Amino acid sequence: MSAAELEEAVRLLVGQVGHWQQPRWAAVATTGNVPRADLVHRLVQEIANLAADAEGTPRRSVPRLDNDLALPDQLRVVTADLRAAEAGDEVLARAAAEVTATRSAL
Repeated sequence: MSAAELEEAVRLLVGQVGHWQQPRWAAVATTGNVPRADLVHRLVQEIANLAADAEGTPRRSVPRLDNDLALPDQLRVVTADLRAAEAGDEVLARAAAEVTATRSAL
């Protein structure tokens, strides 16, 4: 069930931000006092870290691209990596909670 919850949380977040243009990404998030793009990139990095841990590989920095419009795609990629790593339900539930918290903070 956790994999489905993660997929739904990512779908909702991407639906919320997928159409944003640069000014909306640069705006300060509702919580955290950081630009929305920074908040989403931090989420992408956290999910990438969970995937690396699940695979037993070293953590690597996810590049911060010049164009924030790529962030939804980066989120989809690291989520697919986490699913491919066959992470346990607890890890998937943690990732889903992180996605949901980020979505609320935007």
